[in-house]
Amino acid sequence: MIEASYHDKVNVLQDHKLASEGPFDRVEWFALLEASDNVRPVTIKLSAETGLAAMVLKRGKDRLEPLANWYSFIWRPVFTANAHRAALLDAAARYLKQHARRVTLWPLPDEDGSATLIEAAFRRAGWAVFRSVCDTNHILRVQGRDYGEYLASRPGALRTTLKRKAKKVEINISNYFHDDTWEIYEEIYAQSWKPEEGDPSLLRHFAQAEGDAGRIRLGIARHEGLPVAAQFWTVENNTAYIHKLAHIESAQNLSAGSVLTAALMKHVLDTDRVEIVDFGTGDNGYKKDWMDDVRPRFLLDCHDTRNPHSWPYILRGTARRVASRLRAG
Repeated sequence: MIEASYHDKVNVLQDHKLASEGPFDRVEWFALLEASDNVRPVTIKLSAETGLAAMVLKRGKDRLEPLANWYSFIWRPVFTANAHRAALLDAAARYLKQHARRVTLWPLPDEDGSATLIEAAFRRAGWAVFRSVCDTNHILRVQGRDYGEYLASRPGALRTTLKRKAKKVEINISNYFHDDTWEIYEEIYAQSWKPEEGDPSLLRHFAQAEGDAGRIRLGIARHEGLPVAAQFWTVENNTAYIHKLAHIESAQNLSAGSVLTAALMKHVLDTDRVEIVDFGTGDNGYKKDWMDDVRPRFLLDCHDTRNPHSWPYILRGTARRVASRLRAG
């Protein structure tokens, strides 16, 4: 027996021991998004004797969609450790028909089976489901290498740059959150090539929480005493996550960003001894110099076939699917 319930708050999950595998699975992360975006979440909670699942969503223009934003590497349902995932997702897909005619979910991983499990559950519940690749995730599988072995596998041009520029930059890496260090990061970001920070208050609160938990790795590079580059990483469950990086444009000739990335890579490989380094989403060319593997991120666009308003979307989605198959031969 599975009990399904609808809630407009995230805190209904706080008393449950959810099996958090990374920063974007935690109730605290969803709570930050709830407070920052000033949105009312749609939390679908599925409870059974064997465990619990939740899908933390929000209302879009004509659909339910993930409670996520541009800082989120992934979104996926969350579960307690012993939950029967397929059965709970089946119940969620059936229950959601009471609350939406369209549910669009992204960016879904599938190395853990999330996208495939969700797609199957929605199809069994009678939704029309269209699956597509929506983003790219570059990662490094360390495979037991230390930093020296890793560096030897990097492109020659990158190794040459690091050798030439490393002595011109001083590096400091902190495992704690300090207001003054974070202010340096913000000043560097403001002077970088990056667009205006999407939600600096949310990012600061996230960084502070990661620092309190001992997960933050905040790197600052200086040239002749002046800060010129900054990077915000976190480490947990044998994975290092690269969240933000920036350098001052006027100091680009120092390659301070590359030197700082190398220093943080050395730290997470030789000190933290992580198994994976995750460079987030986006197919930026420079990520290929540092990472070895690419994982797709998926979008599932699900439509209730019983609702006439869904039919035009279903027709268009079916036409695109047929055209894609014809092109593929």
